[in-house]
Amino acid sequence: MNKLLMLLLALIMSCTNASSQKSGDMQKKGEILASESQGGAEKAGFRMLKDQAELKSTITENFGRAGMLPVMEIPVFQKDKKFVLYNLGTFNSGEHKVSEIRSISVKDNVLFVEIPEYQSGGMEIQVMSNPWFIFSVPSNFQFTSVELKYSK
Repeated sequence: MNKLLMLLLALIMSCTNASSQKSGDMQKKGEILASESQGGAEKAGFRMLKDQAELKSTITENFGRAGMLPVMEIPVFQKDKKFVLYNLGTFNSGEHKVSEIRSISVKDNVLFVEIPEYQSGGMEIQVMSNPWFIFSVPSNFQFTSVELKYSK
C-alpha cells in the first residue's frame, strides 16, 4: 500500500514539473494557478492581485467562503507575470470549474481568455455554485477588463 501511495505521489510530482517547464507555451495560453467550483463571488468579475500576501489571502478567503481549508500549495508570486482572480458568478447546477485556458489575447484593452465550453450532463441536482479561478498572464499585457470566450 505504501509503495502504491509513493508511486502515485511520484506521478503527481512529475506531472507538476512537466507543466511548469512549458514557459513558451504558457505565454500563449496563460496559466491556471487555482480553480474551484465553490467560494467565489455572486457576480462575475475580475481583480488584479498585487503580491504574494494578496495571492495567499485571496486563495484562503475563497476556500473559507466555501467552508473548506485550502488543500493546495500556494503558488509563488512572480514579478514577470500579472495574476488575475476571476469570479464566474452564480450558477444553478453543474460543474463550472475552469480546468484549462486554451488561449489569451488582448484587443482594445480587453483581455480575452478562451476556456472550454461547459457541457451540462442533463438531469442534475440543483446546487448553487460560485466558481472562481486565478490565472497568470505575461506582465506586458495591458488591459482594463477581462472577457471569457467559451469554445468547443
